[in-house]
Amino acid sequence: MSTINTKRYLVTIIIQYLVLFFDIFVNSFATFSRANPINLLILYVAQDICLIMTITLLLVNFFSTYIFQIGLIQLLYTKFRVTLILCIIYMVLSICLHTWDVKVHWSSPLKYYWTKDFHVFYSLHRGVAVLHYYFYKRASLRIADPRFYESSTWIQSQFSLS
Repeated sequence: MSTINTKRYLVTIIIQYLVLFFDIFVNSFATFSRANPINLLILYVAQDICLIMTITLLLVNFFSTYIFQIGLIQLLYTKFRVTLILCIIYMVLSICLHTWDVKVHWSSPLKYYWTKDFHVFYSLHRGVAVLHYYFYKRASLRIADPRFYESSTWIQSQFSLS
């Protein structure tokens, strides 16, 4: 990888980590804004936009690889399938949880609203969030592998296996 690609990738990975930290921050501290539902709505919308950004940044990293450019999309998909699926599942769960939370929370912000179903969904969301953070960080580091950015015997062997 050349120094230009290294610098570009460094900026990309810093942005990815900042977005992940913001997501963790919102998941951790959104309940503190219960008194004002508008602030909660703004936090949730910002978090959902950041989730869309994380998927977009990951796909941009995939599209800039040599493997994608020579047409070995299936190889990238098999290596990063779990991450892509978890990103989409986490985004859908987040949007559903945010919608449910704001819908219940909007009319009476300080009322206790933790039904059994909401508690199960909230726990599922947080469990998938941990998996999402792990696999997304792992994918963002794995995509920096120089084998993805230059022609090598590894790519030729993968091409012959496809």
